[in-house]
Amino acid sequence: MPVIVAALGYFVDIYDLILFSIVRVPSLQAFGLAGKELINDGVYLLNVQMIGMVIGGFLWGWLGDNKGRLQIMFASILMYSLANIANGMVTSLPAYAVLRFVAGVGLAGELGAGITLVAEVLPARIRGYGTMLVATVGVSGAVFANLVAHYFSWRNAFFIGGVLGLMLLVARLKVSESGMFQHMTENAQLGRGNMFALFADRKRFFRYINSILVGVPIWFIIGILVTFAPEFAAEIHISGPVSAGHAVMYCYFGSIFGDLSSGLISQYLQSRKKVMLLFMMLGLPAVALYFMQGGSTPQFFYFVCALLGFSAGYWAIFVTVAAEQFGTNLRASVATTAPNLVRGMVVPMTMLFQFSSRFFGIELGALAVGGICMTMAFISLSLLEETFHKDLDYYEEFG
Repeated sequence: MPVIVAALGYFVDIYDLILFSIVRVPSLQAFGLAGKELINDGVYLLNVQMIGMVIGGFLWGWLGDNKGRLQIMFASILMYSLANIANGMVTSLPAYAVLRFVAGVGLAGELGAGITLVAEVLPARIRGYGTMLVATVGVSGAVFANLVAHYFSWRNAFFIGGVLGLMLLVARLKVSESGMFQHMTENAQLGRGNMFALFADRKRFFRYINSILVGVPIWFIIGILVTFAPEFAAEIHISGPVSAGHAVMYCYFGSIFGDLSSGLISQYLQSRKKVMLLFMMLGLPAVALYFMQGGSTPQFFYFVCALLGFSAGYWAIFVTVAAEQFGTNLRASVATTAPNLVRGMVVPMTMLFQFSSRFFGIELGALAVGGICMTMAFISLSLLEETFHKDLDYYEEFG
């Protein structure tokens, strides 16, 4: 049941997270915006959402280690569900920005709490299967979001996401708290959720930073190459119009198979690091093909987006590794903040992309950003420990 609830929660999480990228153009056009305003204000709203996720990551992470994994799943789902419904009612850009921030805060809690709960309740030998199912079911929310946005107005698409989240809260009532967390609460002297401890110790700090940086290439693909697919398609002279919603859908369709494959390969090789390295390496030719397909059809462009999504399909393993790097009294803090800081990296990535594009054009500007992301990820991966067989029933020691 914890796996099912975490998977469905992540499904709704991804639905809402990606829905804005899909309805960016029609929703902003409803406010009278056009031309470059669709890009500039779209970047602004995306950044506001991601800043909310970074702040929410620290908030929910601290609460997850102090109040419990289930409490955070409940509160975060409730917040982003209500924010979703409110997003369908906005009539101005400032109100849209405020609600995307609130939604971002809410979205920050579900994945980390879910992965932490699943990792703690399953034996080490099948832990990877559990997190694989959470990710595989979860990323299909992006495909569903595009289908909903195709058949319904952008306002109704937000309403549907909100209702789905509220329905999920009923299933959450049948899930029990992690035994590791319950045992930890019996030790009143044990420090829990001390975020400052991540920065106070040099080794622990670099372990935390490296756990984050290995996931940055995933959101370079999603936040830059796929989100702004219509603009890139026009720049490389694709033979027809490209829909941002379709690009997102095909990317996440590829991610479904990527997350499924990476989880199965990880279980077969009994290694998380080898699989992350494999999928990061697959991302290099996929990005190259993205920019070398000039003059191709929109259908081939979407196929390349699916390849990009497949190469980014180590998201579940990335979050699992982050959770496995730390003890029970810091696990929720790390598992919640790490993916949200990766998502939050979209803010400096888009800023750097906009800056470099002014001098080199959007193709070279994007490649420059991607090169920095990939270099940092490869270095960080080499410094992380293998955690496949690691016993998670231990605590971090700090004052």
